[in-house]
Amino acid sequence: MKRRKKKKKSGKMKKNKQVSVETDLALISARDQEKAEENDRFRSFISAQHPDIDSLVWEISTEVESEVDCTHCGNCCRSLMVTVEPEEVSVIAAREGCSEAAIKEKYFEESAGGTIIISRIPCHFLTGNSCTIYEDRFQTCRDFPYLHKEGFSRRLPFLLMHYGSCPIIYNVIERLKTATQFTLTSVP
Repeated sequence: MKRRKKKKKSGKMKKNKQVSVETDLALISARDQEKAEENDRFRSFISAQHPDIDSLVWEISTEVESEVDCTHCGNCCRSLMVTVEPEEVSVIAAREGCSEAAIKEKYFEESAGGTIIISRIPCHFLTGNSCTIYEDRFQTCRDFPYLHKEGFSRRLPFLLMHYGSCPIIYNVIERLKTATQFTLTSVP
């Protein structure tokens, strides 16, 4: 989860260049159910009509991310399986003053193939809506929701899985629908 600056305003709607940013998690979750078919059609539309949409996604996500403070939400920490690199385990061990073996046993699981993940959801390091290791958070957490990475159209099914739980994803998808002039009749 990336730290984003948030302008303090009343209510759950934020204004940026006359565009609202929705942060009400209950409303976003409800809209996820309401818009399931629309989002499925949008996925097909993007795949067929806009496979190279990354620059537009980056532009929109930069605007949205400037208005949403992830540290006031923490929903990703309550729902994502986080992969961890061995060197990140070392950083946490040093931070906690423990051996890597003790830290692995306490916080992580490792597959036979060597993949390390956080051993529970929600994350051990989440207190309230805040990450207790924010300065040393894992790269997976730093990168979520991955809107700055290439290949948006390939990752859209994954992103839509988090549409109802991440205000950034929700708002970027909704603005992207407008920017691409998507309608329900855009795709059969």
